[in-house]
Amino acid sequence: MIGKEKLVERIEETELEKAHAGNDLWEKHIYMGDKVLIVGYEKEETYNKPNPGEEIIKNYYWYWELRDSANWNVLFDNHDKEFSFCESNVGGVHGSGPGGRSGGGY
Repeated sequence: MIGKEKLVERIEETELEKAHAGNDLWEKHIYMGDKVLIVGYEKEETYNKPNPGEEIIKNYYWYWELRDSANWNVLFDNHDKEFSFCESNVGGVHGSGPGGRSGGGY
């Protein structure tokens, strides 16, 4: 079993990578013996079309999964959208991007 401090350190030190599936899906894979912890975030779908020159708010939510590293079966997960953050874009100027999001983490 891994301690809380060590787990937080491993999560912080692991590089965030764009996932192959999805447009705006980023993940960290932390391998722990026969299990892998996936910590990631995904853009929440929006159905509004922005007007030119208006501020565009993009909402993202954090999720996690614990999987068996041998067969990739999900053992536990949380996709409940309990933790989210946002990024804004006005007139073609983007926020700080996937590596360093602007906006608040909730």
